[in-house]
Amino acid sequence: MARWRWRSLIILIYVVIGLYVAWVYHYITPAILKDIAEALLAVFLWFLVLLGVDLHIGG
Repeated sequence: MARWRWRSLIILIYVVIGLYVAWVYHYITPAILKDIAEALLAVFLWFLVLLGVDLHIGG
């Protein structure tokens, strides 16, 4: 069980460093994060979309 925890921790650290590098080199931008947030809202709150609720964030 301890080996699984170490492996999970290493993968988590790898992903966090990858996210940081992608942010620094502008592969991830605030506009992309906004689009992803809007998409996730639409996926999880699809019934509100069908009722005509606008789930766009900001302007």
